Amino acid sequence: MAYGSPSRPEEIPAYFADIRGGRPASREAVEELTERYRRIGGTSPLNEITERQRAALERELGIPVYVGMKHWTPRIAEAAERALAEGAERVVGLVLAPHFSRMSVGGYHRQLEEALAGRAELAFIASYHAFEPFIELLAERVGETDAHVVFTAHSLPDRILADGDPYKEQLLETSSLVAERAGIESWSFAFQSESPTGEPWLGPDILDELDRLHGEGVRKLLVAPIGFVADHLEIYWDIDVEAREKAAELGLELERTESLNDDPAFIRVLASLVTQETAFPPAVTTP
Repeated sequence: MAYGSPSRPEEIPAYFADIRGGRPASREAVEELTERYRRIGGTSPLNEITERQRAALERELGIPVYVGMKHWTPRIAEAAERALAEGAERVVGLVLAPHFSRMSVGGYHRQLEEALAGRAELAFIASYHAFEPFIELLAERVGETDAHVVFTAHSLPDRILADGDPYKEQLLETSSLVAERAGIESWSFAFQSESPTGEPWLGPDILDELDRLHGEGVRKLLVAPIGFVADHLEIYWDIDVEAREKAAELGLELERTESLNDDPAFIRVLASLVTQETAFPPAVTTP
């Protein structure tokens, strides 16, 4: 399961309304989002990458794998119906987001559980933020660098902390584990992609973090967006456009790690997660 993204600029208003629970966004907000998509090439690669991940995981496992989007098509409910129609008696729910929050991953779980409505057994992978093969892969992405590493993830409203939500704690744990595995001593964590909802969101924001690091004399940065497993708007705009422009203004050298996308090593990580939740052995694959 993934968040979903509009495929064409003309679909942005409907996509925005879906995120807002059916409430249409203002013309200014739609225009701003449309401009962001224009700046990254007119569309997001998320849907295409998610389909490539699905197909690769299906080949790796040798069992049917379906895609369900939270805010676009095919919907999670549509994926569930397809699985049931094709005879599924046990369904494994896997969100392409490694860190659990009741607001984010919890929402995927609720949608899938409601769609299945007890017609099949549900095993749900709530989090894989500290899964050893995942940590190893992220550490390889960071590699040996002399830059200060800034780990990032999508921000959420600050109020989730009052409810004991584990999201921020899991993100910091992933960051610490990756830094330790990669031998990185100079690192920090920042959030990105905050929405203008009028309430406090988790921080610090990555742009504020760039200011802070500049003030401390840091001149070379590597951004590692550990909260994301595919290229999409939040990678291309928030990091490749906004953060790079901010870094240029400050005279900072900024690079980012390559996204996991459908890298065979990441597909094997996902297959390991799913295999632990199924009675099926992994498919035998040949080089």
